Amino acid sequence: MSFTTWLSGLFAKPYRTIGAAEAQELQRGGAILLDVREKHEWQAGHAPKARHIPLGQLSARSAELPAGRAVVTVCQSGMRSAQAARFLATQGREVANLSGGMNAWSRAGLPVTR
Repeated sequence: MSFTTWLSGLFAKPYRTIGAAEAQELQRGGAILLDVREKHEWQAGHAPKARHIPLGQLSARSAELPAGRAVVTVCQSGMRSAQAARFLATQGREVANLSGGMNAWSRAGLPVTR
């Protein structure tokens, strides 16, 4: 293994980054769409059938996520959900992060529940 390969592996993300359309398709296929925003953000509007566990509670509540199902993390812009994705990946979960978060979901014209 070359030094460059080793170095890029060292800094590689342990999760995929996806767009809104792919997130919706994964959800339709059985993946859990996990919204890690705060309660007031969730109440302002979220993706239908998403689950809500705020990022600050994720380590204590991750067992609520059914084993064997992929997880797509989402927040408002994609930053907090990237932290959630990294955490879940270290727990051995198959996980992807929605790039651009609910902002991207809304821009893509996907449904939002209030």
